[in-house]
Amino acid sequence: MSYSNLVSAEQTAAHLDDPQWVICDCRHDLANHSAGYKAYRAGHIPGARFLHLDVDLSGPKTGLTGRHPLPHPATFCLRLGALGISNNTQVVAYDETGGVYASRLWWMLRWVGHSKVAVLDGGWQAWTKAGLPVTVAQPAVEPTTFNGKAQTQIAVDSAQLLANLQDRKSLVVDARSSDRYRGENETLDPVAGHIPGAVNRFFKHNLEADGRFKAPVVLKQEFGTVLDGHAPDTIVHQCGSGVTACHNLLAMEVAGLAGSRLYPGSWSEWVSDRRRPVARGDA
Repeated sequence: MSYSNLVSAEQTAAHLDDPQWVICDCRHDLANHSAGYKAYRAGHIPGARFLHLDVDLSGPKTGLTGRHPLPHPATFCLRLGALGISNNTQVVAYDETGGVYASRLWWMLRWVGHSKVAVLDGGWQAWTKAGLPVTVAQPAVEPTTFNGKAQTQIAVDSAQLLANLQDRKSLVVDARSSDRYRGENETLDPVAGHIPGAVNRFFKHNLEADGRFKAPVVLKQEFGTVLDGHAPDTIVHQCGSGVTACHNLLAMEVAGLAGSRLYPGSWSEWVSDRRRPVARGDA
């Protein structure tokens, strides 16, 4: 059996010795970029490989591509192979922040055509609370080959969103907190506000108090209110830099609302060109 959205700690633990499963530790802190690796070195799921948001899950910044631009797909595929991930591997991604960084890896694997990837529901906390094994040992990794190709249909760029301001064929869903969406308390990007026409769904609303995703029926109801009749394949997700938006995209998949897309550059790319329009407030 393969997993393509969420997997439990117990299901993952049953495959710790399975060579066809690779676990990826994606812990990160936007305020302390070395915190994730330090946490990994202090203890991680046995066999887990560490992936850094800025190094492994992002490409070089140009000043025009946002804070976490996508790497070249060939570069990403080479990195996957170096981590021992092949086209037949079941990948499980986890973090300690409700799956926000793990969902970035989840989406990126789908971006290069790999569907056997799931986020560990509840993350590091669910694993340790269940009393499952933890180690500081570095895994012995046997490099392999990953053959992937960018699935361009699941992403949109700024030019497409500029055109969408006129035809409104797509609904943009902003995953940032409501105050940042409205243009208040902006601390990460040089311009406050949101893309005109975007609606707001804070990604943390996808989670229960224990950090696990809400039940599919609940997510479907809640997203139904946000989408207001728009079909899933007309939805474009964005956030500050293309990370937390992946969490909303995953939540929609969990809810059975498949087919939405990501704007990887997100707000930080949008405002890199001051000619692009900005909206503030709740409209």
